[in-house]
Amino acid sequence: MRRYEVAQVMDIRSRPYSRFNPQFNRESLARSLAQCGIVYVFLGAELGGRSDDPSCYENGRIRYDRVAATPSFRRGLGRVVRDAGGRTVALMCAEKEPLNCHRTLLVAQALATREVTVRHILADGGVETHAAAMKRLLAIHGGGPQGELFASPGGLVEWAVARQVERIGYRMRRQREDVRKRSGDEPQ
Repeated sequence: MRRYEVAQVMDIRSRPYSRFNPQFNRESLARSLAQCGIVYVFLGAELGGRSDDPSCYENGRIRYDRVAATPSFRRGLGRVVRDAGGRTVALMCAEKEPLNCHRTLLVAQALATREVTVRHILADGGVETHAAAMKRLLAIHGGGPQGELFASPGGLVEWAVARQVERIGYRMRRQREDVRKRSGDEPQ
């Protein structure tokens, strides 16, 4: 955080607790950051990847487009933009790979449409621009659907984001258990 002169950490985890790393529990983290002069703000209710709003799900799977349309999400995004005004703000979640996290696929995408500069701090300490992350995502998904030779770059990114959300997006627990039971992975 010091290396990148982060003034504020905005925690966008829906559930800001860890059984394995209690130092990252909401209260512990807030205290540790305060000791370093960094402000901690919890925005998981507004910007988290596991909405409590049932209308944000389809067949038990989170729909980021629906989350992004909620008043709560728009308020949270507005808070990020306001607080970032002239200083560096870090959005924190639990995934170390940006492409496997709603932080990139939902929140950073929404910030990019507002022309907010977004850079991702990688596990090795390096930084990747959001545009470079989206290029990487397109490459992971083969560059785009077949027959879309003349698709717009923005449309291709939306397509790749949607594919990635299908892979990593939150599924309600009951549905995951039902899928395991049907597949025979779990005793009934």
